[in-house]
Amino acid sequence: MSYAIEAAGLCVGYHAGQPVVNDVDLCVEPGEIVALLGPNGAGKTTTMLALAGELPLLGGEVRLHGEATRAPLHARARDGLAFVTEERSVFMGLTTAENLRVGRCDEQRALNLFPELQSRIDVRGGLLSGGEQQMLTLARALSRSPRVLLADELSLGLAPKVVTRLLEAVRAAARENGTAVLLVEQHVRKVLKYADRVYVMRRGEIVLSGHAAEMRERIDEIEESYLSGGVAETIA
Repeated sequence: MSYAIEAAGLCVGYHAGQPVVNDVDLCVEPGEIVALLGPNGAGKTTTMLALAGELPLLGGEVRLHGEATRAPLHARARDGLAFVTEERSVFMGLTTAENLRVGRCDEQRALNLFPELQSRIDVRGGLLSGGEQQMLTLARALSRSPRVLLADELSLGLAPKVVTRLLEAVRAAARENGTAVLLVEQHVRKVLKYADRVYVMRRGEIVLSGHAAEMRERIDEIEESYLSGGVAETIA
């Protein structure tokens, strides 16, 4: 099978010879939502940066649409990858409409994704609420119909109702457009309602993986793995 995005033996760090992420294998199929979970400092964001082409590899490889790549983010973006970082990428001095135009988005499609932005279309980004800024950020990414979406902490600091709207939009993109989605999330119980599969990271390694339905049955164990030494197994 050719995965939309895949890591094989991934080793990544911020200083040569000092990996933060060690020998990580993960994959995402077209139309699938995969959650990457773990405590702070587990290596989740480092993994996402490597998959996006923002960090060089110390070992292993990243495959995009079945082909190994070491291309930078802008080249991967041209090949259908969208990366939503934990820092909302909104131009604060531009209006919502101008933000969409700068992002070369389909404005109507973006507003169809998040009708809440229609009444805020002429409001500058800096005056939008945190939830509206994140809706705008995600709308810019999804309105370009990416083949792969990497999203790091969409829910950071947001109200539960807003988080639900964001995850519903991601689920719709996977279902309707075949977008392969990898989500980093701290809201475990929430994301397990939307994910198809799950990887749990601890200390730079995958310590647990399996289908979301099975993970929901073991939610207490998974949460305990964040607080203790982790669980080293894979659910078939």
